[in-house]
Amino acid sequence: MAYIPTIGLEIHAELKTSSKMFCSCKNDPDEKKPNVNVCPICLGHPGTLPVINRDAVLKVLRLGAALDAKLADESRFDRKNYFYPDLPKGYQISQYQFPLVKKGVLEIPTGSKIRITRVHLEEDAARTVHDERGSSLIDYNRAGVPLMELVTEPDLSTAKNSREFAEELQIILKYLGISDADMEKGQMRVEANVSVSPELNVLGTKVEVKNINSFRAVEKAIDFEIKRQSELLDGGEKVKQETRGAFAKVKRRSS
Repeated sequence: MAYIPTIGLEIHAELKTSSKMFCSCKNDPDEKKPNVNVCPICLGHPGTLPVINRDAVLKVLRLGAALDAKLADESRFDRKNYFYPDLPKGYQISQYQFPLVKKGVLEIPTGSKIRITRVHLEEDAARTVHDERGSSLIDYNRAGVPLMELVTEPDLSTAKNSREFAEELQIILKYLGISDADMEKGQMRVEANVSVSPELNVLGTKVEVKNINSFRAVEKAIDFEIKRQSELLDGGEKVKQETRGAFAKVKRRSS
């Protein structure tokens, strides 16, 4: 049976600023020595107070203007609480109700105009390194680096168009000096929300695919997920709403 895919993207990009999002620590993605660009603020010490990075705000507003979006007259940051070793404060400073940018649009090479729900600012987490002994080590140089998240409406219908959207966004980010957006270095990361349905304008059960780290992987991971869900439905099974990981070998997945 033929199914109609519905795809929405969430794309994170590290901003090209000289300092971190809420402190004066150096924002240096090429720093090799771990845990040198850190301070009590980005390490979450009690009593420290964040100060917003003005340049990061201006860069997100610049992207909003390029996307013909609505720019906020005022905005607000929120705490996203979760406990994980790569987030020393126990929460991430992000935006939820009042993002900097809303209701934009980006045209892809096919001529389709993809609606942008929002673009907001947040701070990145630290980098986790797994060594050959089975230990997990944390490098906090990346903790607190300015990060923008762009969320699309579910306007995409093919893996190829999803890849084209990510490629077009990368071009804009680089051209405007907002981000280097190097996917190999993790400076731009893609997550895809994928569902399939036998009927037009009827959404199926959404599955989120995370950790997509190249344009080729965007296309392959989404194609794989469309095929997987279609085969489940053909076999009389239901698609579970879940989060799955995409890896270099996209046929290997984790739920």
